[in-house]
Amino acid sequence: MPNVSGALQFHTRVAVNVLAMVEREIELGPEQAQRHAAGLGNLGCADDADLARRIRAGELDDDDGRIRADVEAFVFESVVDKLRVANPKYLR
Repeated sequence: MPNVSGALQFHTRVAVNVLAMVEREIELGPEQAQRHAAGLGNLGCADDADLARRIRAGELDDDDGRIRADVEAFVFESVVDKLRVANPKYLR
């Protein structure tokens, strides 16, 4: 990096970040995908679109109209898993 500047330095940093993201995806992705599919199945959802539709329709609410705790926990963990790949620094 000290030998480059300007746009080339910027593009080099972007490339380094993308490669790190790909490395994390290769390492973490398969386990995350299995865990995500199992979580969707536990909620009775076919995929993320089905989950979103059911949340919007209130089908995954508890008796007082609030989203069920298990649904909230699943969505939270899904976001955390995505951040572990995209940019783990955001988890701090």
